[in-house]
Amino acid sequence: MKPNTEQKKVLKNSITFFGGAGTVTGANFLLTLGGVRILVDCGLTQGEKYCDRCNYEPFPYDASQVDYLFATHAHADHIGLIPKLVREGFRGTIISTPATRDLSGTMFSDAIRILAREAQYSGEDPLYESEDVRKTLSLWKEVEYHTALELTPDISIRLKDAGHILGSAMIEFTYNRKKIVFTGDLGNSPSPLLRDTEDITDAEYMVIESVYGDRNHEGREQRIEMLQRAITDISARRGTLMIPSFSIQRTQVLLYLINNFVEDGVLQKIPVFLDSPLAIKVTDIFKRYTHLLNKEVQDEIKGGDDIFDFPQFKDTKKVSESKAILKVPSPKIIIAGSGMSSGGRILHHEKQNLSDPKNMLLLVGYQAVGTLGRLIQDGAKEVTINGESVRVKAEIRTINGFSAHKDSDHLIEFVEKSHMSIKKVFVAMGEPKSSLFLVQRLRDYLGVNAVSPEKGEVIELDI
Repeated sequence: MKPNTEQKKVLKNSITFFGGAGTVTGANFLLTLGGVRILVDCGLTQGEKYCDRCNYEPFPYDASQVDYLFATHAHADHIGLIPKLVREGFRGTIISTPATRDLSGTMFSDAIRILAREAQYSGEDPLYESEDVRKTLSLWKEVEYHTALELTPDISIRLKDAGHILGSAMIEFTYNRKKIVFTGDLGNSPSPLLRDTEDITDAEYMVIESVYGDRNHEGREQRIEMLQRAITDISARRGTLMIPSFSIQRTQVLLYLINNFVEDGVLQKIPVFLDSPLAIKVTDIFKRYTHLLNKEVQDEIKGGDDIFDFPQFKDTKKVSESKAILKVPSPKIIIAGSGMSSGGRILHHEKQNLSDPKNMLLLVGYQAVGTLGRLIQDGAKEVTINGESVRVKAEIRTINGFSAHKDSDHLIEFVEKSHMSIKKVFVAMGEPKSSLFLVQRLRDYLGVNAVSPEKGEVIELDI
């Protein structure tokens, strides 16, 4: 699709923050350069349910007038509304890495099932259906990391490895020799599986995430020790260890580390269940993209190690297999989606196991405000799961270090690499307190002009 160049004179160079401003989820940014309209991400706003009511509202712009859409990575809060955008008239080009396209297709297929069920309860039409997904994938263009792509004679782009999840990318836009960077989500490097986040050293404008803008993670060795201790403790008291986990990246990291525990003799004769059909499919995609993993892991694979499989491991695709886990004697470990307990099979296990003090719920990722996971993390003694009241007597532990996001100190270090060129940093994709804390740190530590835009705010670019 060719941009509508007739409108170049009336459209100012700007960024409009339609989503991901004042919230962690719902990333949706409109970049206007030389009259070309470019969306970066188009994600679900997620809270208590998989899909909040605001996702049903019309987009605040004409989808048919958008020329390009860049998907930074395949998490639902960054790609979850793309088929809806196509349904409402988008006919431009969608651009991402090949891995992000493959993962997105899998995510969309899973979402169709969930959205159809929600539509039955609400009496509304689903956000999108199979035909919308088919059209979406037909508009998709795959671009490898570091491959220069010219959108117009004045605009070029390059994708760099964000190190967040498989295929995640930072988008570098170059316009009139000025660089605007959208980080997407930045990885918590060094990652057990992925390569480190690449450096950006010459950005003039940057839109950066801030999920952990106000706090730091445990160190790599500490988080591995905490996971090992949780498994050892649950084994000793013969309980059930429940781990709500995101299907992309977090689950694969956990499987990799547990595989290492087995090989090192730390974990023996404890059944481990991966109870997530989506995570099982995603793990298969990881096996096709091993060249995107870090060198250490690639060497292990070349040496014959199946890094996602080990004795006592079982994946459960069928509902009947999932229900049968209840009959397996403890100790046992259950890894299931969703990562914030906002849906998926983890709810079944939490409903059955949260009331027993021998059991443990291990939270290994960010828990958004309004989700069941956040309520439990904040100390709720009683919760409602599938309409039933459940007492929370199980032990609750949190390991922040397994987050796939950079923490506050490392976000500062990332921006610092562009301190000689940076004009302005837009801090987004975080809770207000996290974003504002990071804004102040960037100002105080680096002397950077940093702001936290409000939803719907339009900021002109001096380029």
